[in-house]
Amino acid sequence: MELEGKIIFALEPKTGTSARGEWKVQEFVLETLDGQFSRKMVFSVFGEDRLQRFNIQVGQDVKVSFDIDAREYNGRWFNSIRAFDVRPATQPTSTEGTPPPPFDNPFNAAAGMSPQQPNVAQQPNVAQQPTDAFANEDSADDLPF
Repeated sequence: MELEGKIIFALEPKTGTSARGEWKVQEFVLETLDGQFSRKMVFSVFGEDRLQRFNIQVGQDVKVSFDIDAREYNGRWFNSIRAFDVRPATQPTSTEGTPPPPFDNPFNAAAGMSPQQPNVAQQPNVAQQPTDAFANEDSADDLPF
């Protein structure tokens, strides 16, 4: 899975020793902009080599590729979100301060009108049909509807 967002917090790295040797893991908080609401996710990067290669900094816009796994411990379940790739984002994740895209309406653009002003001159001229139910006396149906 992949998510783009901004790194808003970096927790202290944790180190330890296992049967395979020493290990290092660090967790980061990623904030994404989903519509008008922001969401936060904590993910971990395992391994000192990955931590150095990714060089994740607070305030940085990134794209995180990660795996989600769950494990059971003493009758409780815990999620694990581990990043296997972190890259700088290609475009900003926040839309604050950027103007909305221009309104693309060929009818208004041709007349030099703004989107809020309807162009009455360009609307088709439709002949009015009689609305009186008795205007057509040949009809066998005398109901007004």
